[in-house]
Amino acid sequence: METPADQVAETEEDEAGDASPGRAMRVAAALKAKGGDEFAKPGSIIEIKFVKGESLSLTASRLLALMILTAGGDAWEDRPHRMRKADIRRGHKGNERISDMLEELHRTLFAVDDKSWRGKKATLRFSLISRSREETEEDGGEAGWIEWEFTPDARKLIQASATYAVLNRQAVLGFRSSYALKLYELGALRLHRRQATWRGDMQALRAALGIPPEVYTDFAQLRRKVLEKAKAEIDQLAHFRVEWREMRQGRTVTELEFRFEPKGAPEVIETVDELDRHSSGRKARREGTAETVSVAPTIAAVTKALTVSTASEKTFPRGSLTYEAPELREIGLRHGGGWSVDMMADAYRQHMGDRLEKLRGKKLIDSWTGFCESWLSRRGRP
Repeated sequence: METPADQVAETEEDEAGDASPGRAMRVAAALKAKGGDEFAKPGSIIEIKFVKGESLSLTASRLLALMILTAGGDAWEDRPHRMRKADIRRGHKGNERISDMLEELHRTLFAVDDKSWRGKKATLRFSLISRSREETEEDGGEAGWIEWEFTPDARKLIQASATYAVLNRQAVLGFRSSYALKLYELGALRLHRRQATWRGDMQALRAALGIPPEVYTDFAQLRRKVLEKAKAEIDQLAHFRVEWREMRQGRTVTELEFRFEPKGAPEVIETVDELDRHSSGRKARREGTAETVSVAPTIAAVTKALTVSTASEKTFPRGSLTYEAPELREIGLRHGGGWSVDMMADAYRQHMGDRLEKLRGKKLIDSWTGFCESWLSRRGRP
């Protein structure tokens, strides 16, 4: 049985008229109906260029992602969208920064290639948000809301986008570098393409990540301050890993090629666990400097409690998924690229070994999904 996302992805593009949303919006609608932390961001918005010298801060980038998540498949429509302040404020104290983020989105300009009224090549500059309303502290308080509308130019891009990236809300909120968040979006956009890579010169890299021209002019500094930090965060929080290769002319780096690879099942489990942990110790865990505390009695008690509470949750079946676990079969159909689901299931059982008996619920789902994606990435489509 196909899921709504499958039906969306397999539907032929409808070119009948301007009133029809593109594939990105149809996938966004399916994911929102499904619920959960995953949402689709249109590729046209991910790849949009900042006007020279401008970029979004980390907090504004997060807010934009939450706006896309909240709007879902309706982001292309000429209508207001609404979100609770509490959904934005995760990780922040008070409401004062919400106003700053909204104002930043209003004043930041983006650019796309376009045609002039004479049919000549031109650059179109515009902002993504046309207007917004924020309930005041006195009126809204903890239950306050914001309301916004996307500009006509933004809606046109969103509507027409046939490409999209499936992002995770927890990962988006977990990044501490705006450059890491941007590279995460670029990687998620390319992850399941035949060539899961991004390549460009230094000017293209700065445009893609929003790095101002006067910042990190020395490549060694850019590598240390931007690329290495972004890779460390992505490898820890994303459902894929990133590597890059430097092309040189003499001793000067002229181009970079980034390669994105889905994580295997055990790594996906570690990522899910990390996203569930508090962010305060995340850097120490990433760098391997977190202290180890002896809590054996507590761990034993917690393990016993978890065993009792999850006894009713299904494990990965030993037989065919078609009859014993249709929901796992749907995941294989969606992420396996056309390979036999039972063939992948046999390989998954062999790969996981004894660890498979301990997996339940969300961890099992995330692990099996990551394995199917990795299978497709390594072998391509049958």
